[in-house]
Amino acid sequence: MLDRAKEVLNIEAGAILALKERLDDKFITAVQLIGICSGRIVLTGIGKSGIVARKIASTLASTGTPALFLHPAEGIHGDLGMVTASDVVVALSNNGESNELLAILPTLKNIGCKLISLTGKMDSTLARASDVVLDVSIEREACPLGLAPTASSTAMLALGDALALAVMEDRKFTSEDYALFHPGGILGRRLTLKIRDLMRTGDRLAIVREGELLRDALFAITHAGAGAAVVVDNNGRLTGIITDGDVRRHILADEKCLSLMAADVMTRNPKVILSDQFATEGLRILEQCRIGELPVIDDTHKPIGMLMLKDLCKAGIA
Repeated sequence: MLDRAKEVLNIEAGAILALKERLDDKFITAVQLIGICSGRIVLTGIGKSGIVARKIASTLASTGTPALFLHPAEGIHGDLGMVTASDVVVALSNNGESNELLAILPTLKNIGCKLISLTGKMDSTLARASDVVLDVSIEREACPLGLAPTASSTAMLALGDALALAVMEDRKFTSEDYALFHPGGILGRRLTLKIRDLMRTGDRLAIVREGELLRDALFAITHAGAGAAVVVDNNGRLTGIITDGDVRRHILADEKCLSLMAADVMTRNPKVILSDQFATEGLRILEQCRIGELPVIDDTHKPIGMLMLKDLCKAGIA
């Protein structure tokens, strides 16, 4: 069983690596056709090729290229109406002779859309009807009977991914663009949440002045249910931070420390962040500096919030 599994992986890995040697100007033309398309990219295929086509359509759509899947059998019964002359059709077929695909070729030609094919037979009917043909031929299937599409579908999938991501890069698609199409889950939160969305403000922000006592800082931290208090000067600008850990360490060292002024205990010039930065940047600073709290300031260096590591964890960022 293990020998069979290893052989399958070797055959399929070899099929993918062989594609590298065939990449040429045709691939570039295909990327350019998709890039300048003013309509949508319509993926189509039957059987295993159809399943791969659905996946490629999904990858294109999630990386900024409007795409959809057209089942060729449904196409000849009305679904071809979703294809326009502004679209680019990408057809997948290993032998290039699938009856369902061949049945829609005349209509696609009449519609006037461009046709890109991924096929293992460069002299097939599908290949001859295409504007651009990408070779996904394989030496052999991983199936011991040589029947089930395995290496061929893997090669199609890999080349489809290469095509989608080359288009994405050509479009200069950014992580912010990606976030727009992935608002849900941890990925969406990481790419969209800003510091202002998670920082503690109002009564949950502990603030003391430099001339106030460490006791006052402890009360402020407790009242806010926070892990630290920011220290400000007479103009309200941030000058330091006192954490609950700082308070505990001073009490252990000197029971009378609560009468010390905040300015004498605080950590000066702490790390800070702005509210319009991404939450992931706040996480990076917290992890890099090994701290649990990060003051949020405005353009005048006045504290407006506190970012806490546990809030990032709760939001699924950490």
